[in-house]
Amino acid sequence: MIRTEKLTKTYNNFRAVDELDLKVEAGELFGFLGPNGAGKTTTIRMLTTLTRPTGGEAWINEFNVSTQKFRAKQAFGVVQQHVSLDRELTVWESMELHARLHHIARAERRRRISELLDYVDLAGHYRNIVDELSGGMKRRLMIARALLHRPRLLFLDEPTVGLDAQVRRRLWDLIRRMNLDGATVFLTTHYIEEAEALCGRVGIIHQGKLIALDRPQELRRKVGMVAVETVSDGKGSDYRYFADRETAGAYVRTLPREVRTLVMRDSNLEDVFIELTGRKVKE
Repeated sequence: MIRTEKLTKTYNNFRAVDELDLKVEAGELFGFLGPNGAGKTTTIRMLTTLTRPTGGEAWINEFNVSTQKFRAKQAFGVVQQHVSLDRELTVWESMELHARLHHIARAERRRRISELLDYVDLAGHYRNIVDELSGGMKRRLMIARALLHRPRLLFLDEPTVGLDAQVRRRLWDLIRRMNLDGATVFLTTHYIEEAEALCGRVGIIHQGKLIALDRPQELRRKVGMVAVETVSDGKGSDYRYFADRETAGAYVRTLPREVRTLVMRDSNLEDVFIELTGRKVKE
C-alpha cells in the first residue's frame, strides 16, 4: 500500500528525511515512532503529496505521489496533527462540505455521512457547532471526514496528542475497528504505549533516518525482554536488559549493597529507542 525508495527531504542544509526505504502492506496498522522533529510529519506530507520530495520516490497503492498525484490521493485519507475543522459549521455541515468536494452524489453522501457519524459515535451531535465539541469529538469528526470517500489507506498524524488518557483509549478503539474493517492505517506517534497497544509493526525514525523496523515484540527481544533499573547514591540511574527474568534475577543478586532503588520490569519500545539513540522518544 505504501512504498518508498530513498525518499528524502532537505530544507537548506538540513535533511528532515534521509533516504527512507519503507514498505507498508495492505491491511497493516503500522506505527511510525520518533521524537518531535524526527521527520514523521515531513514523511506524511510527502506521502500525501503536500510536500515535494527533494530526492527518491514514493508510491501509494502503486501510484507515484509525484507524477500521479490525483490517482494517489484517491487511495488515502488524512487526519492531520492540528485540528483542521471550520469552527463555525455544524458537524453535519462539515461532513457535507467535504462530501461535495469529493463529488459524492447527494443521496450517497447523505447515507455516507449518517453512516460515518454513527461509526464514530457522533450521530447524536450532528447539529452541534464544531467549536462546541470536545477535543476528542473533534478528532473523531476529522476521522469520519477522512473516511468519506472510502479510502483504502488512512494517515493519522499524532491523532491523540493533547488528549487525556480516557479519550485516547476511546480513539484507540476506533482505530482498531477501522483496521479490522479493512483500512490500512499509518500512524505517527511519540506515545510509546500507543504504538505498543495498536501497531503490528513499528518503524523508528531518528534525525530523519529509519533506524529500526519490526514487530514491537521483536524490537524488544533484540534489546532484552526484561529491564532492571537501579539507582545508587550519587550515581544516577542505570539500565540493564536481559533475555528473561531468571537471567535478570541472577544479575540482581550480584548487586552491591549501596544500590538503593531497584525495579525489575518488562522492557518497552522506549527502552529500544534509548538504546538505539541515547534519547527519550518525547524529547
